[in-house]
Amino acid sequence: MSDQSDFTPTKFAVVGAGPVGCIVAAFLAGKGHDVTLCDIVPELIAPTTEAPGIVIEGAENLAQTVTRAVRNVDEIAKYDPDVIFITVKANATPLIASAIEGFLREGMHVVSWQNGIDTELALAQSLGKKPVMRAVVNWGCGLVKPGHVKMPFHHPPHYIQALDPESAPAAEAIAKVLTDSGLPTKNTDQIVSMVWRKSVLNACMNPVCAVTGATMAQAMNDPILFQIVDALIKECVKVARANEIHLGWNFYPHSIEYMGSAGNHKPSMLMDIEAKRRTEVDFMNGKFIEYGRRAGIDTPYNTTIRALVKAIEPK
Repeated sequence: MSDQSDFTPTKFAVVGAGPVGCIVAAFLAGKGHDVTLCDIVPELIAPTTEAPGIVIEGAENLAQTVTRAVRNVDEIAKYDPDVIFITVKANATPLIASAIEGFLREGMHVVSWQNGIDTELALAQSLGKKPVMRAVVNWGCGLVKPGHVKMPFHHPPHYIQALDPESAPAAEAIAKVLTDSGLPTKNTDQIVSMVWRKSVLNACMNPVCAVTGATMAQAMNDPILFQIVDALIKECVKVARANEIHLGWNFYPHSIEYMGSAGNHKPSMLMDIEAKRRTEVDFMNGKFIEYGRRAGIDTPYNTTIRALVKAIEPK
């Protein structure tokens, strides 16, 4: 059995060449680490290995190539990474976990750096708890075109936690590498609360923008749309507290302030709808419906907004 306290990661794989994946890959590569970027869409990885590589503009500015790019998760095996970051849409997680299971080795770790609730549990179903970690990212980003990311805001630190306490030293080591690479990250034992805090924000803003086409600023400043956002926040908070998830006594004013400062940023679910992709609504609002049912809490706003998003998706 490997000694987790001696874990020093130097080789990384990032699954998903969307905006989050590009940012993680670029910052790690910029520090000289071996980085394999994986995506099934060839256009997304095409510009990432030749200068200028991945271009990030906004709150952070960087142009950086990655070591290599591959189109299949199975290809990652030959490069034997120490850490695999999963940054794809949550609905693809079970399939990716199944592929990683085929080459997972002792001492390799897999980090869910995704939106939504319980994405790490979807990985653990195939891989077990010991190698799996969950991270929470605190930045806004969007893909202008393949390899070109706009980053409207960056509010570090970011957080990471291992599902198995035995892997906590490895989580600490990964946090240090990310911090040294320019993405300040802390190891925590409160990741569930952090995931839920962020998921409430996503569940009340993402679907409202997705079904209306509004930016975050437009949704917050439109008195009619804001009523829906406000009702979703309060319903999600009610579900969280019924399930004994700690959000903090001042979460409501914090969430209003946080979303009010996001500007004319299109959240990821709106970008998915515009690009005719499946959304993550089942891992956002769908999870609040599921956990509400467990605790005997009605969730009419989440149920309605999820239905509207699901109705738009096939179109």
